[in-house]
Formats: sequence, structure tokens, C-alpha cells
Amino acid sequence: MRFAETVEISADLDRVWAVQIDVARWPEWTPSVRSARRLEPGPFTIGSSARLTQPGLRPAVWRVTEIDPPRAFVWESSSPGVRSRGEHRLLPLPDGRVRAELVMVQSGPLAGLVGLLAGRTIRRFLRQEADGLKRRCEQG
Repeated sequence: MRFAETVEISADLDRVWAVQIDVARWPEWTPSVRSARRLEPGPFTIGSSARLTQPGLRPAVWRVTEIDPPRAFVWESSSPGVRSRGEHRLLPLPDGRVRAELVMVQSGPLAGLVGLLAGRTIRRFLRQEADGLKRRCEQG
């Protein structure tokens, strides 16, 4: 199952990247994350992980599996029967703005069932994250 949202942000690439990788502050700008805690100090890189608590979901640990600063990072989380892959991609636009693409891909034997049961919630969370990222990055 694949879910995606995009948003165009009136801010430069470095600003959007800085907000996006500051995972511990996500609860300040998106209601889709109640708490977020990095599990190790240091730069955000391959192997970095964070524990996220989201409304109505069990807490999950997400681990960075791909990173291409300042354009993209991908992280993954597993639960019984489902592997979730969160993709955060930034595309600089010719006018100085940035297009952010947020993607959730779920695989595994229970992915179809989870998609049916939680698809509306996943779509809502992606939209909330996209809208919150835009607001946060465009603030003074």
C-alpha cells in the first residue's frame, strides 16, 4: 500500500531540510505526532532512530535507512506483519520554493489489511505533516 502527499513551501531548501530532520520538534508543528525522541545523540544520518508516538497508534521506532542531505531521507519501522517505509523528499523549484513529498509505503502479509483499516488515518497524518511543515518553514 502506498500513500502520498505533496506541498509547495515558500522557503529555501536548507530551511525545509533543517525543520524536517529536527524530528524531536515535530510535535510542535504537526498534530500527527504526539511525542518524538531521538534515540541517540549526534547528526541525523543512516542508522539514526527515533521513537514516535502518534494519536491512536502504538509507539514505534523509526530507523533511517537512506539519506541524501538536503534532499531526502527514508526511514523504516516494523510491527508484526507490516513494514512501514516513510519517505521525505524535497525538490527545489525554479522560483526558490520547495516541493515536499511525503510517502508512506507499507509491505508485508498484513499490509493490505492495515491499509484498509488505517488508510484514512494515514492519509490524514500525511496531510497534517505536509501542512504543518509548510506553516513551520514559512514562519518569520
